[in-house]
This record gives sequence, structure tokens and C-alpha cells, in this order.
Amino acid sequence: MTVVPPTAGEKPSLVASLQRHREAVLWKLRDLDDEQLRRHLVGSGTTLLGTVKQLASAEYTWFCATFGRPSEHIPAAAFEEDPRADRRVHPWETADGVLAYYAGARAAADEAIRELKITERGTTPDGTVVTLRWALLHAIEETARHAGRLDVLRELVDGRTGDHPPAG
Repeated sequence: MTVVPPTAGEKPSLVASLQRHREAVLWKLRDLDDEQLRRHLVGSGTTLLGTVKQLASAEYTWFCATFGRPSEHIPAAAFEEDPRADRRVHPWETADGVLAYYAGARAAADEAIRELKITERGTTPDGTVVTLRWALLHAIEETARHAGRLDVLRELVDGRTGDHPPAG
């Protein structure tokens, strides 16, 4: 499990924090079958797999589309037809496919983060100008919030709790 270095600089600390929350997200999915990953456990219809799809689209948005890089984010137009487009997992989408989408988003985001300065400016799809620093902070916040949601969903599936795997 990634540890945020207590004396590192700003960018390495932010990157480590994001990676730590990404790892928690993936841990929440470990050892579950397709039905469990897709199961609707709360009234909103939120699923473990749909939450990961949403995180993937968000990483593509904040780190790729915002900074003029190739992106596979779910475009705003999709939300006109389906307000839950970023988290809806269609019957033809496989768990492996959604997880590969998340892996691709993380890899593309990591490349952008490595290549850009923390003060680099980009423009979000809604026209807001942000820095890479802001995008990192936003992604950490969003990933941590979603990891907490996944923790509750995982507990409802099989009782497993905790924010990270036990040490050992």
C-alpha cells in the first residue's frame, strides 16, 4: 500500500495520496464476482463497478481532456440522454472491460501528471481554467469519497470493511 511520504515535496505527496486512494478502490473490488460487482444495494442504484467506471471517466476528464490530451471520458452529451451515463454499467460491458477502462484512465492520468508542472493550466470541459495542482486535489477528493462509498457497498455485499488491506 502506497504511503504518503511525510517530508516529500508537493507534487510527490499529492501523487502518492491519489495512488493510495486508487489502491483502496481496487481493494474494495478484490475477490468479487460479476454479479456482486453489479449488484444494486442502495436506492440510488449505485454499484461497485459503476463507481469505478465513474472514477475512470473522471480521471480521463481531469488529467487528459482538461490538459488537451487524448481522453476516453464520457462526453457531456451522453448525460443528456442518461444522467447516470458515467456510472451505468450496461449488460454488454464486462467487469474486466470496466476495470481495463479504469487502468487505462489511471495510466493516461499518470503520464499527464509526470509530464506536466504542478502550475500547468488547463481548461475543463465546462470552460473553467484550473492548474494541475487543482486537478490533483480534486481527483484525490473524488477518489477518497468514492472509496468510502465502495467501503459501504462492499460491507453490504459480504461484510468486509476497512479502508485498506490489513498489514501483514
